[in-house]
Parts: sequence; C-alpha cells; structure tokens
Amino acid sequence: MSATGSRVGAKRLVVGAHYGLRDWLAQRLTAVLMVMYTVVLGAQMLFAGPLDYDTWAGIFAPQWMKFLTFVVAIALFCHVWVGVRDIWMDYVKPVSVRLFLHVFTLVWLLGCTGWLIQVLWRI
Repeated sequence: MSATGSRVGAKRLVVGAHYGLRDWLAQRLTAVLMVMYTVVLGAQMLFAGPLDYDTWAGIFAPQWMKFLTFVVAIALFCHVWVGVRDIWMDYVKPVSVRLFLHVFTLVWLLGCTGWLIQVLWRI
C-alpha cells in the first residue's frame, strides 16, 4: 500500500496465461520426440523390404517398438491436448461450451489411447 492507503495496480484474475512457458516447452519436446520416432519408423520401413501386412506387423512386433510407439502416442496426445485446449480457451468464450469441449477432447483422447493399446498389443 502507498502512503495514502490505496493499492498500486489492479488485482487480476489470470485464467490461462500461467501455462505459457510450460506449454510451449511441452509442444516443442513432444514435436522433437515425434520427429525422432518418424525417423526410426522410416528407417524400419526402408530396410524392411516390400511392405505387406506381415512386414508391417513385423516392424511393430518387438516389445521395444510397441513401447516406443506407445510413448510417442502419449506425446502426440499431450501435443494435441495443449494445442486444442489453447484453441478452446482463445476462441470459445461461453464457459459452459468451453468446458464441454475440454471434457469432450479429454474423453476422445483417452478413448484413442485405449484403442491404441488394443491395436498395439494385438500385433
């Protein structure tokens, strides 16, 4: 407080601004991870010979490739969540609609994760 008893500046309610650096870093790290995975998958496909179902399944058969694919998928879902959440926060103003879209996005991403697990461990 100043000598006259008034506060300097206004108290602000910050809703999304505190995510900045953390989200920026998450987007960059997940993007780098996805690029590295793409290089590994491209090399696997390049040296695998003609691509048919058996060859494709053979690429994902080793446990390390399943694990790497799952980790990259989780990174992809985090990447998507940050981006889509920012879109909802920036462009959807009614709070109830924005909340619905956030919940829908999370449920969709969790469903995709479950489906990915099912597909990967069938190979």
